[in-house]
Amino acid sequence: MFSNLTVVELASVLAGPAVGMFFAEMGARVVKVENKYAGGDITRTWKLPVESPDALSAYYCSVNWQKEIIFADLLHLPDRQTVYQLLQTADVVITNFKHGDDIKFDMDYETLKQINPKLIYGQITAFGTQSDRVGFDVILQAESGFMYMTGTPESGPLKMPVALIDLLAAHQLKEGILAALWQREKTGLGCRVHVSLFDAAVASLANQATNWLMCGHVPQPMGTLHPNIAPYGEVFTTADAQGIVLAVGSDKQFAALCRALKLPHLATDVRFAQNVERVKNRHELYKLLMPAFAAHPRQALLQQLLAAQVPAGAIRTMPQVFELPEAQNLLLHQTTPQGQPTTRVKTTVFTLSDT
Repeated sequence: MFSNLTVVELASVLAGPAVGMFFAEMGARVVKVENKYAGGDITRTWKLPVESPDALSAYYCSVNWQKEIIFADLLHLPDRQTVYQLLQTADVVITNFKHGDDIKFDMDYETLKQINPKLIYGQITAFGTQSDRVGFDVILQAESGFMYMTGTPESGPLKMPVALIDLLAAHQLKEGILAALWQREKTGLGCRVHVSLFDAAVASLANQATNWLMCGHVPQPMGTLHPNIAPYGEVFTTADAQGIVLAVGSDKQFAALCRALKLPHLATDVRFAQNVERVKNRHELYKLLMPAFAAHPRQALLQQLLAAQVPAGAIRTMPQVFELPEAQNLLLHQTTPQGQPTTRVKTTVFTLSDT
């Protein structure tokens, strides 16, 4: 789709490179410029203990696929001129410089639009263009309220196991760049598209934000539970020591759950018949449901629940996830010039029909 598009990626770590990989998956030419002085993208060194010292890290490979890689020291004039030459005919540049580094390297928007007025300048910052505060994902999870809500009262605040704020910011920047490309079709001019990690995080608080803004309810750490719905997020252990999570969102679904578990009387019990009462009495309800889950192996019970249109899911490990044909279909493979086979998951999973 974007085979005529050239994207120059001056970004590192996760958010910016994820945007670059999106365009690579869509057929664009993506040139990733890595810091020669620092040895390249820092994530090249973010390795598990089991990874070879000579191999590209799995982290780096997660968002760097089908990109042309060049190394440059942007403080070195000949290297900077090489990047300028790329930018003269590029459509998009992606940056996530620390505050002030864009100007230090002469890679700020005002400079680059003089080189190429049609260039779309995608910029990611941590806390906005006026802040010099450095931000990594866990800091943003903390500052935006996600860490406070994640975990249980016993565990204390926990971070999510994926750098989700980076990925949310990447999605925001993709959307902004696509809008800018559409605008350029009308005006013939590029523009700057800026997203901060903080804004992307707060914009994703969704119902947890409105629970506070409209009702004065301060979201508390509830583990997997949902503050407004029950049984939603409750985890049950089956006879074969596997996990199932429920996401029952309506009274109709709850009645179907009760029938599937051969507990039909619970659907008419005044403590559980309506969602508002189930939320109040969720702990008592959990104790009543638990033996029914413990009596059956997971796969058989899950099939029974799904046949009854009860929203339920298996709690899978990574190996179990990638045993699924649906997950296998999302894999992208590439062998590096050094002969290292690499695998990652697509970032672009939507499909488009021909008409």
